[in-house]
Amino acid sequence: MDLPSMDMLLFLIAVGFIAAFVDSVVGGGGLISVPALLLTGLPPSMVLGTNKLGGTLSSVTSTISFLFSGKINGKLVLALFPLSFIGSVLGTYAVHLLPSAFLKPLVIILLVVVLIYTLFKKNWGANATPRPLTSAAKWVCALCAFVLGFYDGFFGPGTGSFLLFLFLLLGFDFVGASANAKVLNMASNIASLACFFLLGSVHLGYGVPMGLAMIVGAIVGSRLAIRHGSRYVKPLFIGVTVLLIGKQIWDLLQ
Repeated sequence: MDLPSMDMLLFLIAVGFIAAFVDSVVGGGGLISVPALLLTGLPPSMVLGTNKLGGTLSSVTSTISFLFSGKINGKLVLALFPLSFIGSVLGTYAVHLLPSAFLKPLVIILLVVVLIYTLFKKNWGANATPRPLTSAAKWVCALCAFVLGFYDGFFGPGTGSFLLFLFLLLGFDFVGASANAKVLNMASNIASLACFFLLGSVHLGYGVPMGLAMIVGAIVGSRLAIRHGSRYVKPLFIGVTVLLIGKQIWDLLQ
């Protein structure tokens, strides 16, 4: 296992902190961490596995922070957690059998819909008004948790945004939606990371230093979200979604 040089180590630590800071609130940290890991010269499969190590440490830390804030609906996310986990395992396995590039146009369309809906709903997510779930709504939530878990293992970009959007639709405010989304994101991250470890696609020399920095970034980001609420989370969510759309369009045109 190669160890990073001091310059690369400091670079990965700085990038890891920033990526986790963003990811802990609205997702999208991979926009920052994956390109940074590609600069190390690791093969793409190793980059994705190493990034999952940092992402998992970040999501676990964020979940713990939000747990103490009382923003997590324990009953709901505990029911959805195994579905995200199983979906991610299947998605990570499927990515070794099928190319994921065909998903890019669909992801762009869905992210644009999420962005437009959020921009036009001016006061959406400002206050928490969770609605009682009907039987149909429970089935839809279960399906979304499984599908987004599969998507995270199979492709990944925008998972945090889609999960946050799901909980906003259920009536949570932006901070509550972010908190509950992070639990399901943690489930898919843990499952995918376990698969990458089994496939030997995690570089600990790069992943551990970056992951430790991501723990700190996740603590700072989630605490700021809890303290400042929707007026902080909503603009960040919109900004990251715009960047995700731009990144996917750029990749599609290459």
